[in-house]
Amino acid sequence: MIRIKICGITCIEDALHAAACGADALGLVFYAKSPRAVSPDRARRIVAALPPLVTTVGLFVNESPENIRQIVETCGLDVIQLHGDEGPEQCLYPPRRVLKALRVQGEQSLVGLDGYQVSALLLDAWRPDSYGGTGHVCDWQLAARVAAERRVILAGGLTPENVSEAIGQVHPYGVDVSSGVESAPGRKDPERVEAFIRNARAAL
Repeated sequence: MIRIKICGITCIEDALHAAACGADALGLVFYAKSPRAVSPDRARRIVAALPPLVTTVGLFVNESPENIRQIVETCGLDVIQLHGDEGPEQCLYPPRRVLKALRVQGEQSLVGLDGYQVSALLLDAWRPDSYGGTGHVCDWQLAARVAAERRVILAGGLTPENVSEAIGQVHPYGVDVSSGVESAPGRKDPERVEAFIRNARAAL
């Protein structure tokens, strides 16, 4: 069964609605330059309000290991998502599970993937001025090649309208959406969240 992550959660209301709709995981962004950034205090309150069995993921971009560990412990996060320029050696955070995000830009993006000993690879669209949340679609053909060999979470430009097609082409372990279900940066549109999850579930 496809796993679904709703990323860029900034308030308890959006978190509870996504969980009620059946999201498997919720992403909280700890990158100050993102319009979806949350403080550790706000993130802690969001996590505390969630029902059980919903996985919480902290997204970090080129953050120091010390700060990551502190935020993870403070907020009670389940999974670490490294969404910057981190190399394989920077992805070792035992006993936490780690997702490594990679921005796909042609064949060269597939070089060296075996070096990442992580729980899953999150494949996003490449943009020169952003680390994600751009709404641009990832290269599904390249993503499918990776998904045939590794556990892949597909991100990048997914929407309620295209998620079924994306799953059919890539066959990922999971899908990740942020801007594709928003009414404004950092605020989720309830109807689009519900539609995204419904369409993703129906794809398989």
